Amino acid sequence: MAVCYNKLFRLMIDKHMTNAQLVAKAGFSANIITRLKNNEYISLESIEKLCYAMDCDVDDILTFREKENGKGN
Repeated sequence: MAVCYNKLFRLMIDKHMTNAQLVAKAGFSANIITRLKNNEYISLESIEKLCYAMDCDVDDILTFREKENGKGN
């Protein structure tokens, strides 16, 4: 299974939040945004910070999907 963060980016649009604003509010590095955009692994601690910053639950920001052609971490 792989993780997809498209729901997070839709939520950011709905809340008119930029990447820079999310980084500042969640308190993590810009590298996390890059990892999210590439649907790469981030720590549970970072997911917790995202949920707190976005005032949402985990299922509001990510979905699980099948790996395609061996891709997806």
